[in-house]
Amino acid sequence: MIFGTEELAHLEMVGTIVHQLTKNASIEEIEAAGLGAYYTDHGVDVYPQSAAGMPFSASVLACKGDAIANLQEDLAAEQKARATYEKLIDLCRDNPDVVDPLKFLREREIVHFQRFGEALRGVQDKLAEKKFYMNCDNMNTNMYK
Repeated sequence: MIFGTEELAHLEMVGTIVHQLTKNASIEEIEAAGLGAYYTDHGVDVYPQSAAGMPFSASVLACKGDAIANLQEDLAAEQKARATYEKLIDLCRDNPDVVDPLKFLREREIVHFQRFGEALRGVQDKLAEKKFYMNCDNMNTNMYK
């Protein structure tokens, strides 16, 4: 849950950046930026969607009920987020007030990737351990009398 909470904080930070960049934009600036349709639906409010305009949906959350599969999904999600931040940094390279928080967020994704990798190795190591079972039928039954 700690990672999930932090990821929501990332969304809040990015949303704040977008809001700060658009809150005083004129209609002409919004249209020139190609955001006319977005403005029509959402004004200058932050609405979680992909760069292609696809709204956020819980369908993108991958949970399989298998620790290894779930951790692999987490690793992939962290790498996708890192790559997205890198592309945003490229697009905003002339604005240090935007680039600096994006660099911070990218670094957090790298740390998350490392922690999920450590967790995956721990699960794989635990699953690879030799299992030992005791057969109670062979135990001396007199010791309980």
